[in-house]
Amino acid sequence: MEIWRLPISASQRGKLISAGYTSLSSLSSISSSDLSRELKVSESEALDILKLASHSRGLEISSASCSVVEGAQNAWDMLHDEESLMHITTSSADLDNILSGGIHCKEVTEIGGVPGIGKTQLGIQIAVNVQIPHDFGGLGGKAIYIDTEGSFMVERAFQIAEACIEDMSEYNRFLRKDFQACEIRMHPKDILENIFYFRVCSYTEQIALINYLDKFISEHKDVKVVVVDSVTFHFRQDFDDMALRTRVLSGMALKLMKLAKKFSLAVVLLNQVTTKHTEGSFQLALALGDSWSHTCTSRIVLYWNGNERYAYIDKSPSLRSASAAYSVTARGIRNSSSSCKRIKMM
Repeated sequence: MEIWRLPISASQRGKLISAGYTSLSSLSSISSSDLSRELKVSESEALDILKLASHSRGLEISSASCSVVEGAQNAWDMLHDEESLMHITTSSADLDNILSGGIHCKEVTEIGGVPGIGKTQLGIQIAVNVQIPHDFGGLGGKAIYIDTEGSFMVERAFQIAEACIEDMSEYNRFLRKDFQACEIRMHPKDILENIFYFRVCSYTEQIALINYLDKFISEHKDVKVVVVDSVTFHFRQDFDDMALRTRVLSGMALKLMKLAKKFSLAVVLLNQVTTKHTEGSFQLALALGDSWSHTCTSRIVLYWNGNERYAYIDKSPSLRSASAAYSVTARGIRNSSSSCKRIKMM
């Protein structure tokens, strides 16, 4: 049930919505003193609001005549929502093409591959590209980067940010020929300031941070991507009980899915590879097992084909399986070119 149905004054309703309380469930765990402080009303007034919310929530739950579960949405509206969603470009036109525009918001995308294939490079590229302004076809958002391995390189992020701004300037010069050009006010410093970096050193820290993200993003509503690099590391080091590991990972994946839907953002999980015994031989497979493979919306596998990097869509509910070549260059992720193979960036 939404807040607007509560039998309260328009002023109280406006204060609740302005403070971020849009549903009855959002009022279920707050005290009258905290609500009073947030809405700047008396504690008795806040208490009356909470009593009304509690009563309405009880009626809603106990109502046997309610035929539609709260939050139900018809398929036509869902299609409209999906068509209106923005994507985050990877800076490789070929890769964007097989992804139908780039990394999808409201989805959890897993990207895995062998060491040196460019997983972290792609993660940094996405954290930069999510900040491309709306005038240039971007989201104009901010990024959360969760680093479990210590592989995030701020110098590399600065390089990619510089290249991103140069690309927008080039696009601007192209537009100026026939159309009104867009003003570029971004600097590499601005891009780095909009990447919220978290370093986690154990699986307990990782779980605690995932639990904290809902509150953090509620306070930073312009966050449009969460990158976890990598989701695997601590769960391969510290766990002996595989059943417990599966339950913990499933719970973490569920929270990330809810974040993606609730805040209309993209979640990108970078994954490592392991060996799997199949049909009498050992083959490379993404880590964390078969149960984990079902927790993400889409799965992209990065691999080498000779000296060339490729990305393959291994699983997606809306995209066909396809592969595209890409390069890791000094400017970041780009289309494949014969001059950009297996080079060390830093």
